[in-house]
Parts: sequence; structure tokens; C-alpha cells
Amino acid sequence: MTIDQVSDSVYVVAGTNVNWALISNGAGVTIIDAGYPADTPLVLDSVRDIGHDLADVTAVLLTHAHLDHIGAVPRLVELLGVPVYTGAEEVRHAKREYLQQITPGQMVRTLFAPGGARWVSQTLRAVHGRIGTSVPTATPARASILSTLPGGLVALPTPGHTDGHTAYLLPSEGILFSGDALVTGHPLSRRTGPQLLPPVFNHDAARTLVSARALTRQPAHTLVPGHGRPTRLVLTDCTDTLR
Repeated sequence: MTIDQVSDSVYVVAGTNVNWALISNGAGVTIIDAGYPADTPLVLDSVRDIGHDLADVTAVLLTHAHLDHIGAVPRLVELLGVPVYTGAEEVRHAKREYLQQITPGQMVRTLFAPGGARWVSQTLRAVHGRIGTSVPTATPARASILSTLPGGLVALPTPGHTDGHTAYLLPSEGILFSGDALVTGHPLSRRTGPQLLPPVFNHDAARTLVSARALTRQPAHTLVPGHGRPTRLVLTDCTDTLR
């Protein structure tokens, strides 16, 4: 686990090939995404490592409900009873009324890609025994709720990676939490810098591209992605790199 402070209130934590973020206003903490199931102890430790007690966690926001983003949620809910918010459509996905996730067959095929065998091995360890993880307490991230949480966030619907994927903007500090709609790296990608995830991960490729390009028009100077390093940049400069 590594923790990078990217602004006065925002910390980005790297776990098992995935990031989560912590927003602290001194009194409370908002967690954005929650790693793989095996990252659960790291998620809890990261809150303490930035100087907070677990009781300071006000809410968890999910960009989407893939296993590498909801892993610590069951434990956080069990320990603290914290509310969990996500996009209105993604609520159904979080409750597993349907599933939009890479399939076992698709995962096997990634073994033949550069870096694939390592990624598959790490992923299987990270989800072991928790494939059925869901978030039955998820509720929609309404504007009236987001405005009262540490950070005062704005939800940005970004469908494509999943139907209900949602990014979040922190206007006061110019930070964009893009989840998996726009990333800066992945073990199956040979590139670094703003990009889409490899196609196997995106439920709807065309909508993913539209959403990523829309994010480049947001008034933000720091990108906090679900995968890869946080990056300071003028997002409009990366539009041509999105394919």
C-alpha cells in the first residue's frame, strides 16, 4: 500500500492494482471506492494512516460495483454502519440484480496478453472466497447528499465501463475522481497516461469512449483514476490519446 497526498484534503491509496481515495475535512472522511476484498485491512489502515479513527468515516462512494472497487465495503458497513452511495443505476449492479463484470472465460484469455499471467494470479488471490461480494445497502448518490459529505462532491454520470458508472468532481480543489472511466495505467496496458481500460473490461466500448471524452472537459487539474497513478494535467490535452 502506498498513500499519496494530492491536495490539502485528498489522499490516493494504491492497493492490489487498484486505487481508492480518502477525502478529509479534518472532522470526517469520505472514502471513494474500496479496493479488492483482500485489500480490506489496507483500506482500514489507510484511514488511520492519514490521522483519523475509523469512526470518522462518514460515507463510502462507489464509482461502480466491480469487485476491485467494493472489496472493503462489507467490513466498513459491519464495523461502522456507514452509508454507501453510487450512481442510481449502479445501485442495482451493487445489489447484484445483474452483473457486468469480466467473465472467467475472458479472464482466461487475458493469460496470453503481456502481463496477463501475473495479473490473473494477483486478481485470483485478491478475490479468493469473496467472488459473491455485493452491496445490499447501496443507495443513490443524490446531489443533496454529496454536498454535505467531506469534500462537497458533484456526481458525473459516466456510463460505459458499467451502465451506472459515476465519476466525482471536487470543485473546490479541481480534482476529478474518474474511477474506471478514465485511467492512467493497468497491468494489461503497455501505456501510461490518460487512457481507456483494455476493451475486455468495458461493458459498452462506445459509451466508455464518450464518457471518457466528456471527463476531459471537466474543470479539473488533477486526475485520480481507479487504476494507475494520479496525474496533474490539463485534461483537454489528452483527448487525442483516447481511442
